[in-house]
Amino acid sequence: METNDSKAMTVRLSGQQAEELEAVAQVEGVPISEVVRTAIADHIAARRQDTAFKARLRASLERNKEILERLAR
Repeated sequence: METNDSKAMTVRLSGQQAEELEAVAQVEGVPISEVVRTAIADHIAARRQDTAFKARLRASLERNKEILERLAR
């Protein structure tokens, strides 16, 4: 993480996912939370390169901008 700010979150996994996550962490010699943080960072990095996602993000920003402007009146 790049900042000292952190937020605790809960993630519900299937039994198989939990076992596999634990195995990956154990083999890598890192805490499960580090494996999860790395996976999330990789997922976000991939989305930043995804043109379809970026188009959906821009559309969402525009919709939210319109809603916020209405609320500010």
